[in-house]
Amino acid sequence: MTKLLAHINELESKITHNEKLNNVVSKASVGWHIQHSLLTAMQIINAVEKSNPADYRWEFNGKRLLVFTLNKIPRGRGKAPESVKPTNVFNTNDLTKDFQLLKSRLNVLNTLLPNHYFKHPYFGDLNVKVTIKMLQIHTKHHIAIINDIIRG
Repeated sequence: MTKLLAHINELESKITHNEKLNNVVSKASVGWHIQHSLLTAMQIINAVEKSNPADYRWEFNGKRLLVFTLNKIPRGRGKAPESVKPTNVFNTNDLTKDFQLLKSRLNVLNTLLPNHYFKHPYFGDLNVKVTIKMLQIHTKHHIAIINDIIRG
């Protein structure tokens, strides 16, 4: 959880660049990538919290094995589900409030049984421990994109 919180804090430090755009790197702005990461984390935490640990089923998944072994998501391969695609204008105050909410919600993951889970569209069922790792990798992925956008 410490690594995930460090990534979230680093992501939060990028808020001041929320309007920056670099179409060579991404069609989306820094604000979009920040808000997407926040939406993703919040929806995943909610799904894990509501899940029934008795329904968790581990299955081998080659894509998951590759991403988790490399600790990296290849760029341009995945498509964000509509539910985590930001649609609003991003301002510093709203993003700061969203980060505060996310940080308080992260603690929920520490209170759950190990086999609470969520169903990832590419990786299948991910229990709490693996969910935290996936959120780390996902957040780090968007930080790298944001850094490339900022560098120009």
